Amino acid sequence: MKNILLLGAGRSSSVLLKYLQEHASSSDWKISVADISLSHAREMVKNDVAFSFHDLNKSADIKEKLIQQSDIVISMLPASCHLEVAQLCLKHKKNLVTASYVSPEMKALETDVIKSGLVFMNEAGLDPGLDHISAMKIIDDLRSKGALIHGFESFCGGLIAPENDNNPWRYKFTWNPRNVVVAGQGGAAKFLQEGTFKYIPYHKLFRRTEVIEIEGYGKFEGYANRDSLKYIDIYGLQGIKTIFRGTLRRLGFCRAWDLFVQLGMTDDSYQITDSDKMTHRQFINLFLAYNKHDSVELKLKYYMKLEQDDVDIWEKLEYTGIFSNEKIGLKNATPAQILQHILEKKWKLNPQDKDMIIMFHRFNYKMNNEMKELHSYLVVEGEDEHNTAMAKTVGLPVGIVAKMILNNEIKRKGVLVPVNAEVYQPILEELKQYGIQFIEKEVI
Repeated sequence: MKNILLLGAGRSSSVLLKYLQEHASSSDWKISVADISLSHAREMVKNDVAFSFHDLNKSADIKEKLIQQSDIVISMLPASCHLEVAQLCLKHKKNLVTASYVSPEMKALETDVIKSGLVFMNEAGLDPGLDHISAMKIIDDLRSKGALIHGFESFCGGLIAPENDNNPWRYKFTWNPRNVVVAGQGGAAKFLQEGTFKYIPYHKLFRRTEVIEIEGYGKFEGYANRDSLKYIDIYGLQGIKTIFRGTLRRLGFCRAWDLFVQLGMTDDSYQITDSDKMTHRQFINLFLAYNKHDSVELKLKYYMKLEQDDVDIWEKLEYTGIFSNEKIGLKNATPAQILQHILEKKWKLNPQDKDMIIMFHRFNYKMNNEMKELHSYLVVEGEDEHNTAMAKTVGLPVGIVAKMILNNEIKRKGVLVPVNAEVYQPILEELKQYGIQFIEKEVI
């Protein structure tokens, strides 16, 4: 019997756990789950074993013993927690899977992981994860045909399905709300365009967008991710002229979101004294000039140079409830925390809501002295509040990778990401059984 330890049973783990349970009997697996909520973990695992993080954190011996008794650990914890788990996995020679980016600290374990004959597979979810898997499949296909790849652009977005697209922003939180509010901070976005390095500072990020059209779903806008340049080495694209990665939103979202950025409402670097006693209206007024005669609305329009016919933006702002006299209720919170708190009231997924994942790749390449363009895209819609598109596209690749490791189907050892054919080909094939399949079209 093989023992699987799943750390974290949050929203993205529901489909993953279902996948593991469906294969447990035929594969002779035993599954243990640890979560911040013991009752939630018990509800998720049914007849399997559940633990609470309170117990694990209270006794390091319990945590270590669980890892020691496992054949593989799947960590769906926040990225900051992975290193401790990885070190224990290394100590007890256990394989590891995460859906998070490889940190420098994780990469530093590479030599010891290889010596121990282990697989530490990271970036095995959606983004990062399916982006690597789908991109490398096409990159390898093009290379095998003798093509020279000139440009690669990739976009991904966690959105709301069309039938539940019912607010002016055309957006709801389908993933970690904090990551949405602070997106793009921490340095300029870096990419390569026609052989020239380009940089977009945070205060301009949401005004430099690209329009992407997805057949059957309409137009979207994409803003740049922080660092596209690192994918040159990850994908072996040395010499490429254009590389750009971005995040998708519906048209009009970015211009309206830019108002929050320009006002300073997404800042997470300082706390606002007595923020719990403030109203939403007083909060936005903090960022506007003093004028005892003008209303908050009038000051905002003047400060942000909004015209009378900017009704689309104004409708979005009013919808958030930012001008209301409702109390904030968060004590000594940062502007970003307050903004997140306000938006969660309006952008929360309702039980009947379905989310949607869209991923889009554009390749420009030269073959037989001709320039060509290839598009590859994926659209996945959720089924309900548990079987979300996000949970599917994160959880299923993680589960498939874990199964491959347990079956000794991944021969390479070390701190890995799924960019090799021995990993991505089986994942793509199995995902087809779940209706997750990229559509490829040559447009030129």
